[in-house]
Amino acid sequence: MVETFAIGSLGCNCSLVYERDSRRAVVIDPGDDPEALLQAVGERGLKVTQLLHTHAHFDHIGGSDAVKRRLDVPILLHRDDEELYRRLQEQGLMFGIPVPPPGEVDQFIEEGFEVALGGRKLLTTIHTPGHSPGSCCFYTEVTGEPLLFAGDTLFRQSVGRTDLPGGDAYALIRSIKQRLFELPDESYVVPGHGEHTTLHAEQRHNPFL
Repeated sequence: MVETFAIGSLGCNCSLVYERDSRRAVVIDPGDDPEALLQAVGERGLKVTQLLHTHAHFDHIGGSDAVKRRLDVPILLHRDDEELYRRLQEQGLMFGIPVPPPGEVDQFIEEGFEVALGGRKLLTTIHTPGHSPGSCCFYTEVTGEPLLFAGDTLFRQSVGRTDLPGGDAYALIRSIKQRLFELPDESYVVPGHGEHTTLHAEQRHNPFL
């Protein structure tokens, strides 16, 4: 099962990927409103095993340490975003939003890292630098159809910002064209914010590409 909902101060798309029977779950981009996420997890009776992050901007990871401590689950992040994560509170100040200090990253992920649930491969990591140095997307076919969690790398009719610390416009476009557009055209895309899309639509109609 996959459920996605907007959460937190900037409407980050948080996704719950879970097994219907066991209720074991992975959270992708917990956002910065831990109480809202904990409520959603509790209402569904989920047993969260990992907090997985597409990148370390505060609106995607600001509440992760609180969720980690409440549920006793690990934080996973690409190593290239470690410094960005350490500056979590500085990020919040840029937007006038208070952010708690970061906790510890429990496991650093990299290109090709596979996320498993109950011994079954669930998601594959694609390192897509550009929006941030450690930005990653997560690909799966566990629902029977190709599905991409794109974070802030690719949006419907847009792409991620590159004017924030660590951003690189050339790297971003290269990541999209050389990594994401190699995936099946029919892949359904869950971006980090806003409406869902498909790779087919973005290949043909995205004005930035």
